[in-house]
Amino acid sequence: MKSYEHLFIDGRWVAPVKHGRFETIDPATEEVIANVAAASAEDVDLAVKAARRAFDEGPWPRMRGVERAAVLRRIGKGIRDRLEELARIEVRDNGKPLPEARWDLGDAAGCFEFYAGLAEKLDENAETPVALSDERFSSVARREPVGVAGAIIPWNFPMLMGAWKVAPALAAGCTMVLKPSELTPLTALELADIAANADLPPGVLNVVTGLGRDAGAPLSEHPGIDKLAFTGSVPTGSRIMQAAARDIKNVSLELGGKSPFIVFDDSDIDAAVEWIMFGIFWNQGEVCSATSRVLVQRGIYDRLLERLEEQTRKITIGNGLQDGVLLGPLVSRGQYDKVHEAVERGLSEGARLVTGGGRPAHLERGYFMEPVVFADVPADAYIWNEEIFGPVVCVRAFDDEAEAVRSANDSRFGLAAAVMSRDLARCERVARALRAGIVWINCSQPTFTEAPWGGYKQSGIGRELGEWGLNNYLETKQITRYDSDKPWGWYIK
Repeated sequence: MKSYEHLFIDGRWVAPVKHGRFETIDPATEEVIANVAAASAEDVDLAVKAARRAFDEGPWPRMRGVERAAVLRRIGKGIRDRLEELARIEVRDNGKPLPEARWDLGDAAGCFEFYAGLAEKLDENAETPVALSDERFSSVARREPVGVAGAIIPWNFPMLMGAWKVAPALAAGCTMVLKPSELTPLTALELADIAANADLPPGVLNVVTGLGRDAGAPLSEHPGIDKLAFTGSVPTGSRIMQAAARDIKNVSLELGGKSPFIVFDDSDIDAAVEWIMFGIFWNQGEVCSATSRVLVQRGIYDRLLERLEEQTRKITIGNGLQDGVLLGPLVSRGQYDKVHEAVERGLSEGARLVTGGGRPAHLERGYFMEPVVFADVPADAYIWNEEIFGPVVCVRAFDDEAEAVRSANDSRFGLAAAVMSRDLARCERVARALRAGIVWINCSQPTFTEAPWGGYKQSGIGRELGEWGLNNYLETKQITRYDSDKPWGWYIK
């Protein structure tokens, strides 16, 4: 087994200052995969200082965009060259089915390639002339890297979430300290190895693994960080925002969701069921944008539920490395218990359990759970309002468009939403009425590197992906010049 007992700081693999270790567990077998380096505040300090030196004194922010792009493309190629190996590591660390892991790794490579293209464009549009009202002056707005970025990523899409932050930050000319989830730390360390082999200068990317309280909190509080980027839960995002406020740090947050999916009664039921299932059972429902609240117009409510139950029962559950598996285990014992508690609470609050919730009979070990469909869920129920982050879908009926939009928007979250109907004019109208940062029409969950990603309300601040993701890591500077050969004449006459 490969050793993961070192941190990646300043271009070198180093042992943690306090020699800390923690275990990472295969959620399908409950067996230890590896012992992993556990960083402390002292290690985080070393990593931030390395990133600071690399930004203040090193070549990376001063390179032309085309030079940074060449490194980013080598990182993308490094991921593609090892895609199968990395996908299998991801399955063992996270639990997701192998085809999904391959898809994620391909998207991660594509993310580096996409931002390589934007890095090249920075050479052409780093400065924009500004038209002024006084011809004696000229001015430009200049885009520059924000500085040292601290990134904290979740466990549901380990390398992909790393790519979403590392690629645009590096493209912009920033340096970074990356802290992955302690539940899925392995591919972040592999990314560091790939970056080093791509000739990324020392200190530009540093990876510190460890527990949130020991590594994540010191990173979010470190005065040497200029920008914090976080994806994860609302409570943790709130704490990071509080830490950022002390030093007035630039911050972007991609937080939780309880995304609605509105299905009108002119929809094809089989198509609706397929998108509903993809929207909640992909990646075991451990997806921030999962369309876990389904609103179905009353005319097709019973027929759709019947078909949804039938198809949900057919889902193949098992170890993600086995052929044909569509639903792997939940990521950890803690998440498994949390989802089970939510199911029990749903039952106690009056929701009707259509199917699922138990342990599959053929799986004695691992954090496996049969996918859950709840119907007739009360609007004030916990499971209708709170993010469960598991394979649990809640279904309610509605009568008309106004009621559907009102119910969909009645949430403290606003990450994503979906609407399905053969009437495209109605879909467009509803899409514009939904209070969410991402809206899908006649589908759920397609994600493209080119398009903005982020939410309204408590689902976060800022946008990732596309040019918006690059802008997260850029500051705008005004440079104004006095061009006249005559004295200004305010004081000296």
